[in-house]
Amino acid sequence: MLASLTLLLGLPLALAAETPTCAPLVPVTFDNATIPGLLGWWFYITGASKYPPHLAELKEVKHATFSFSPSSHKDELNVTEIVRLNESCVVRNTSKIQVIWHNSTLVHVDDQVLSMAELIQSDKDLLILKYLNADFLGLSLSARTPNVSKEHLEEFKAHLHCLGFTEEEIFPTSEKDACPLPGEKTGEGDKEPHLA
Repeated sequence: MLASLTLLLGLPLALAAETPTCAPLVPVTFDNATIPGLLGWWFYITGASKYPPHLAELKEVKHATFSFSPSSHKDELNVTEIVRLNESCVVRNTSKIQVIWHNSTLVHVDDQVLSMAELIQSDKDLLILKYLNADFLGLSLSARTPNVSKEHLEEFKAHLHCLGFTEEEIFPTSEKDACPLPGEKTGEGDKEPHLA
């Protein structure tokens, strides 16, 4: 009986030790420095989504880089994406990001698929986006370099687990599948990725 009681009393402590501390994701409130800080190239590291159109794409993306550049409109950014989908490198430079200042969100429209996201506070060289698509949650991690520290990656994975994502719902990319950036030599006949 005493052994059973000791086991039962110890169980909550063991369970508590395994559960990560779930720190809240704090959205960035946009100011005049926010958007200039997003400009330039980013490397997509990993992401998770429960939104069916995003989930299908995440399963196909092997590597991705993207760039934000100013648009002719104050509330809009141009986006260039270089993505390896399965075995092909594709460049897309036809999409735009709408900046919604009053609620500090970014809206991306691509092939009639609307995505709304909050920028989450983090290191200046990290880009964490929390997607707000109907009732489907999503979170992605991008960085200024193709690799992030183990600590940053573990912190991001802890956020995903706190939000209810399993390992099977998390889709990392691999640097070995990188497509060349515009103007880079590939070593394979020096071909650049084709435009989509």
